[in-house]
Amino acid sequence: MAAQQRGFDPWLLLLVATSGNVLGSVVNYAMGRYLLRFQGRRWFPFEADGLQRGERWFQRYGKWSLLLAWAPLVGDALTFVAGMMRVHPTLFLLLVTIGKASRYAVLLGIMTILFGTE
Repeated sequence: MAAQQRGFDPWLLLLVATSGNVLGSVVNYAMGRYLLRFQGRRWFPFEADGLQRGERWFQRYGKWSLLLAWAPLVGDALTFVAGMMRVHPTLFLLLVTIGKASRYAVLLGIMTILFGTE
């Protein structure tokens, strides 16, 4: 948000921040979708019971929970599990982008209210 205070275009900031964050979520999605075949390997980062809990949680709350992919701690897990559950890539991108763009729009709005623009 310091970039906004320095006069950068808020729309460009929103676009760059959202794009970078969505790209990270796409990496998580791809790992969930394609790396499960390595689940039994020692280096695999998740335990089977943790994956099952995530799957049950995702089945309970559904694909709409991807609107919360911006949230600390749970966002990365949500996007990984979405890959595991094979959520359609277009729907995944749409929901994650809406959630993350909304977060940055709110932050930019708060910064504008608090600090104004020059």
